[in-house]
Amino acid sequence: MRILFALWLATCLLCSGAQKQPNIVFIFSDDHAPHAIGAYDGWLKSTNPTPHIDRLASEGMLFDKSFCTNSICGPSRAVIITGKHSHKNGFMNNGNNFDGSQQTFPKLLQQVGYQTAMFGKWHLKSKPQGFDKWMVLPGQGLYYNPDLLTPEGKTTIEGHCTDVVTNLAVDWLKKGRNQEKPFLLMCQHKAPHRNWMPALRHLHLWADEDLPEPKTLFDKWEDNASPARWQELEIDGHMDLQFDLFYNLTPAYQGADKKGMFDKSAWRNMSRMTPTQLTAWRNHYAPRDA
Repeated sequence: MRILFALWLATCLLCSGAQKQPNIVFIFSDDHAPHAIGAYDGWLKSTNPTPHIDRLASEGMLFDKSFCTNSICGPSRAVIITGKHSHKNGFMNNGNNFDGSQQTFPKLLQQVGYQTAMFGKWHLKSKPQGFDKWMVLPGQGLYYNPDLLTPEGKTTIEGHCTDVVTNLAVDWLKKGRNQEKPFLLMCQHKAPHRNWMPALRHLHLWADEDLPEPKTLFDKWEDNASPARWQELEIDGHMDLQFDLFYNLTPAYQGADKKGMFDKSAWRNMSRMTPTQLTAWRNHYAPRDA
């Protein structure tokens, strides 16, 4: 089951006593499991420490009892910006087009004097509305050297997608905004969405470490409710050797079936890399694939 998890909504009051509207920084990660965040005290806490996120949680509010309105990529984003359930905002699945004319919280903030900006994964098909500045990934986007859509057209920025989106957001925060206005900054990452392609500096992060097994690894699913029985992402039955496990780093597109779809996506991701980036990936995975 796909879970989209918003890391945090951090607000801080402006230092100026004359201005009382809080600035809002919204950082969104994609398919981010709670047990991979230390503040939730999950089974990956010692393996995958997240000190900065944990500090934000300790200084603010941590949601440990909440309901998911929609777990799919695009619809979950439509719910967040409209405050309405999917059947009310009209964006039920990733194949829909979001109706940007409806009310959203960025538009409401604009009406009371906020400067608004959006960087990263949008995934609503229609052009962003309610933002003074936006640069968004087309669809899912790519991990390496991603394309970004802007009001002026498409541009490509070299680097890992997480770094690219972060740098755009920080640059706007420091130099791109009107310092006299309160702001909303939405920084929405592609990571850690499938197909899990880290930056070059993180390729060896857990190379020699045994990851703990989740308690549910060997659960029997036969008598569970249908969503549990039909869950996907088993390594042997669902993950693709090229797209997910990087067994072949020179994949070719073989056809329009499901296997071919994965091959095409793997090819697109690898073909985006510079020679230096691709060499680093091959040097990392080749000994494991031998």
